[in-house]
Amino acid sequence: MAGKVGFVSLGCPKALVDSEQILSRLRAQGYETAPTYQEADVVVVNTCGFITPAIEESLSAISEALAENGKVIVTGCLGARPEVIQQAHPQVLEVTGPGEVDRVLAAVQRVVPVDQNPFTALVPPQVKLTPRHYAYLKIAEGCNHKCSFCIIPKLRGLQKSRDAADILFEATRLVGTGSKELLVIAQDTSAYGVDIRHRTSEYAGKPVRAHLVDLVGELAGLGAWVRLHYVYPYPHVRELIPLMAEGKLLPYLDVPLQHASPRILRAMRRPGGAESHLKTLQEWRSIAPDLAIRSSFIVGFPGETEEDFALLLDFIAEAGLDRVGCFTYSEVEGADANALPGAVPQEVKEERQARLMALQQQISLEKNRARLGQTLEVIVDGYGELPGQVVGRSKYDAPGIDGLVYAETDGTVKIGEIIRVRVTQAEAYDLHGEMVGRVAWKPGVPQVQSVATETVRV
Repeated sequence: MAGKVGFVSLGCPKALVDSEQILSRLRAQGYETAPTYQEADVVVVNTCGFITPAIEESLSAISEALAENGKVIVTGCLGARPEVIQQAHPQVLEVTGPGEVDRVLAAVQRVVPVDQNPFTALVPPQVKLTPRHYAYLKIAEGCNHKCSFCIIPKLRGLQKSRDAADILFEATRLVGTGSKELLVIAQDTSAYGVDIRHRTSEYAGKPVRAHLVDLVGELAGLGAWVRLHYVYPYPHVRELIPLMAEGKLLPYLDVPLQHASPRILRAMRRPGGAESHLKTLQEWRSIAPDLAIRSSFIVGFPGETEEDFALLLDFIAEAGLDRVGCFTYSEVEGADANALPGAVPQEVKEERQARLMALQQQISLEKNRARLGQTLEVIVDGYGELPGQVVGRSKYDAPGIDGLVYAETDGTVKIGEIIRVRVTQAEAYDLHGEMVGRVAWKPGVPQVQSVATETVRV
C-alpha cells in the first residue's frame, strides 16, 4: 500500500459526499485510511466555511490535526478562502477549494508517494462514510441563487448538474450493494438539470432527461426509500407529490423557506412570503395528506423587527410544519447581507430563536401524539440501551436532523432492516413503540447493458 491517510470531514452532507469521493480516489491509488492521528502519514481536513461558527470549528480541527500529526492538507469550502487558513495556520502543507479532488490527491502524493506496483495497487470498492443501509446521492454541485446571506456560489461555483445516467448508475450500484435509502441532495435540488438544458443520457437502454421529475421517477423504480433534500418550491415540484401519495417516493420534503416576512425575504433575496408559502403547502398536502415537511429559518436577520418576527411565528403556527430547524443570523465574510442596516443584538436573536423553537416543539408534540396507535415502517440505524431495543427512523425522519423511533423487538433485528413498529408513546421529537413485523427487502435494480465508467461520486 502507498501509505495511510487520516481524514476529518466537516460540514453538510454535500461535503460528506466530497469526502467519500476523495477517499475513494485515494483508496483506488493504494492508500489506506488511518483511524488515529498517530497512525496517519498525512491528515486531510475537509472544511466548512458557510457561517462563522463553522469557520471556527474548521480552524480548530486544523489546529488539532497539526498538533497531533503535523502534516495537514486542507480542502473544502473554507479552502476557497486560503488566506484565512494560512493566516491562522501557515504550516499547513496545501490548501485547496471545494471539489478540487485532483489537487488533494497531488498533495497527498507529494507527502506520501503512491504505490506503483501493479500487483499491490488494486482498485478497492467505493468508500462510504455513511452506514451500509443508506447513502447520500449528490445530483448537482454549486448554486445559481444570489441569497444575500450566503456565499455558496462563491465557494462552490454556479450550478453544475450531473447527467441522469451517471446518477442512476451510481444509485443502482448503491442499492445493489445494500443501500435501502437514498438521500438526494444538491444546493438547489429543484433546479437539477437547468444548467445542462435537461439533456438526455442513456440508462438501462432508454434516454432519461436531466430533470428532477424524470430522475426521481427512475429512482423510485429501484425499490429503495428515496428522500429529497433542499427542495425549492418550484411549480414542477407539484409533479412529485403524486409519487409520494402512491408510495413510490418518501412523503418527505426538506424545503428551506428561511422566513415568512415578505420584507425580510426581499432583503434575503428569497422568493415568496407567508401567504404564498401557505398556499403551496396546502396544495401539496391536498395531494399527499401524509406529507412531512421540514424547513429551516433564520431569525435576527439585519433589519428584522418584532413585527417581522411575529409574522414568522404566525406562519409557523398556521403552517404546522413537521420538522423545523432555526438558526440565529451569523455574518459570513463576503456575504452582501453584512452591509445591511439594522443589526439585531445577539441576545435578541437568541431570545427569538428560543420562542420559535418553543412554539414548534408544541406543534411537533401534537403531531407525534397523532401517531399513537399507528404502525410505521422504520429503518433501523442502531441498537438502544435496553435489551432488544433498536433505534431507527420512520419515513418522516432524515438521519442526523429529525426524530428517532425507539422500538422494543425480539432481539433478532439487525441494523439496516426495515421493521413495522406500533407507536405506544410520543415525545416532542421522538416516538416509542413495539415491533409488530418486518418489511421484506427486494431491490428493483434493473439489468443494464453497460456500466458507468466513473465509479466515484462527484
